[in-house]
Amino acid sequence: MEKTEETAVKPEADKAISKDKKALIERMFDVGAHYGYSKSKRHPSTKKFVYGSKNKAEIFDLDKTSDSLAEAKDFVAEIAKQGKQILFVSSKLEVKDIIKNAADSIDQPYVAGRWIGGTLTNYEIIKKRSDKLVDLRNKKEKGELGKYTKKEQLLIQREVESLEGKFDGIVGMKGFPAAVFIIDIKKEDIALKEAKTKKIPVISLSSNDCNISDVEYPIPGNDATRKSIEFFVSEIVEAYNTGKKSFVQKTIK
Repeated sequence: MEKTEETAVKPEADKAISKDKKALIERMFDVGAHYGYSKSKRHPSTKKFVYGSKNKAEIFDLDKTSDSLAEAKDFVAEIAKQGKQILFVSSKLEVKDIIKNAADSIDQPYVAGRWIGGTLTNYEIIKKRSDKLVDLRNKKEKGELGKYTKKEQLLIQREVESLEGKFDGIVGMKGFPAAVFIIDIKKEDIALKEAKTKKIPVISLSSNDCNISDVEYPIPGNDATRKSIEFFVSEIVEAYNTGKKSFVQKTIK
């Protein structure tokens, strides 16, 4: 008999899980976090997280996903406790605002759009470009661009817009982040490779088509729909805020 997504949790395990965990699983179920791609697209590394299938789509065991999420959140909270940064990454245009707003809410760097090659592996050059953006913004605010001709000002404004599109989210990045949070490591393969090259731990929301063995803190789940992505991003933000409170209290003492 085919297993379905009715609960997305193995029935025999249902009684053993806590009330809080059940509530979390229900929230994940409500946002469709249990939906994966077809079995033909499955990467072997995700097999143990798959419970069954429905209409050719594989279904994640949300009990296991919740455990993975908890591990990732503990790690994020620890980063925040130490006052370190986490870089949010997704080039999915449909969730660009989610990534930007989430990162901004906790004053963290982000790449919401195309990943610029060398963001991590060639950081010194990238930093010079983001510093130039800051410099031009400051000059504009102080009215220092008035000495240029209208044509020159127009060219400068275009350069600012170009730099903003590429580097706006990482202007506040202070050196290498302590971790990178990636939505869909298969799509963001360059970002993943750069993080691994620099030995930066990766947290990822990844569907069953991803090689999650490449990631220190994988969160197996739906990485394709807005509601699911928004849910997991908010969970990471919540974890960072929790850890940040401890850091703030420690610095005040």
